[in-house]
Amino acid sequence: MELLLLGIYAFFAWLIFFKFKWLPWNIVTQVITVTIPIIGLTVLILTLNVVAPSSADVRVINYVVSVNPQVKGMVTDVPIVPNRPIKKGEILFKLDPTPYLMDAKNYEAQLARLKVQLVTAEANTRNLQGELKAAIGNRDAIASKLKLAQMRAKQYKELSDSGAGNRFDYEQALTDIGNLEAQLASARASESQVREKLAAKTPDGDQDEVADVKAQIAAAEAQLANARWSLSQTVYYAPANGTVISLSLRPGTMATPFPTIPAMNFVEDENWILAIYNQNEVRKIKPGQEAEIAFRMYPGRIVKAKVDSIMWATAQGQLPIGGMSTIAGVAPIPPNSLAVRMLLDKKDKELFLASGARGSGAVYTDSVEAIQILRKILLRISAKLDWLILKLH
Repeated sequence: MELLLLGIYAFFAWLIFFKFKWLPWNIVTQVITVTIPIIGLTVLILTLNVVAPSSADVRVINYVVSVNPQVKGMVTDVPIVPNRPIKKGEILFKLDPTPYLMDAKNYEAQLARLKVQLVTAEANTRNLQGELKAAIGNRDAIASKLKLAQMRAKQYKELSDSGAGNRFDYEQALTDIGNLEAQLASARASESQVREKLAAKTPDGDQDEVADVKAQIAAAEAQLANARWSLSQTVYYAPANGTVISLSLRPGTMATPFPTIPAMNFVEDENWILAIYNQNEVRKIKPGQEAEIAFRMYPGRIVKAKVDSIMWATAQGQLPIGGMSTIAGVAPIPPNSLAVRMLLDKKDKELFLASGARGSGAVYTDSVEAIQILRKILLRISAKLDWLILKLH
């Protein structure tokens, strides 16, 4: 663009000084003629770098998910092919489910047994009500017999004292009273035991025996749910649309839930497009502003975009007082630089961009929009130059 402007300027200078000779060509006009384009281009470029900053380092970055199974096991199947598109929900690999299937069946049998025990415990609780009624009836019957025996003993004593009765009958009546009193004490003890069993309840109103069985059932259900969850984790599905790269997982491999040794790396299709700027270039950049990108993998094409945000945290902003920031960016940023994230417009949203694709771009701010056309021309010229493949082999 600079050469084009210089060419236009030189043409008009030729017309003024040589073609029509409106001004003399002397040392003064020569100095002025040379100085004007130097100063003019310098001011133009410096202004353009502020109001329409460009970046020669635009990167396409994708999330890389380290795939680790939640359970360990022998790999039985890997149905995917590396470097091929994978849809969300497709099976990435399978583990041998036998150990987890056996655990699930074991807890199912344990749960079924405990449910039978619960039915028995509830039946025993209902039987306690009947036992209490029987104990009360038995106590009342013995109390009635005791009362009758005491009346008879009194009568036998009166007869014996008057000489009209047998002393032996009176003594036998006293013996009967003692036996009945012992039976009444035993009946009362039995009633008390039944009442204590009925009174032993949890805050939920269940008897201790029922509550204990229910607690065992809850524990078994939790163990069964965990076993079924572990069983479900023997099949791993793609978490999003993407591609698996560097696939080394094969049937027969032992896969373990160890974060530092992933089973495979899954690259999501979602792109992050970052333009790297010097820190003094971003002062007029704001979210929502127009941007254009020229990717080298698409020579001559200008991709429309908008500014999403400026990533204000970088690794250079971290001191030893804390760990590395997880929001510092998804790729190393050069020192004294900041990354600007861009979002593609709708018409270019489905454009395939390889992870690691590079290009150049520019942001058109809200200032001095009249001269921003120059940046657009420069970017398009640069995009056309990407057609050139400069190598000798």
